[in-house]
Amino acid sequence: MASDIYLFDTNAIIEAVDIGWWNALSGGLVIETVAEVVEECRRGDQLRSGYVAVDDANLARLHRIHSVPDEGRAEIELLPKADAIHAGEKDLFWYAMYHVGDFNWVCSPDRGSVQFAIEHHLGDSLVSLEAALKKVGHAPKLRPHFSERWLSIERARALLDP
Repeated sequence: MASDIYLFDTNAIIEAVDIGWWNALSGGLVIETVAEVVEECRRGDQLRSGYVAVDDANLARLHRIHSVPDEGRAEIELLPKADAIHAGEKDLFWYAMYHVGDFNWVCSPDRGSVQFAIEHHLGDSLVSLEAALKKVGHAPKLRPHFSERWLSIERARALLDP
């Protein structure tokens, strides 16, 4: 992997909190994100079945929260496949594009983010939540779309069907 910095998106943070491994991850890895992801975690979808509250104590465990300028958001909006990713992912991708090699990416269980990463030459930086957990010595059973296998399949699909 490129470094020991992991960029987490909203879904990765929520899942790690939900399964009870957020403290292990954030204590064992340098986890960073962008301000929009923090806001998405705070907002959540409280009406959704299975809503997981991510509180300020959870978010305080982040190593760093990066800001993204409005111009950066506008820049991402113009790129191919940008319509397949949500606001937090757009900000993370903008940050990632300008800091290539400085981080490892923990993607969401989201085909759109994998497709966007492949399209914009960030596919090698994608890692699963499962891989991040293994890095800190844990291998809990995860839902399939947080697994290394799922990511491998989706990465291959994106490469074969641009």
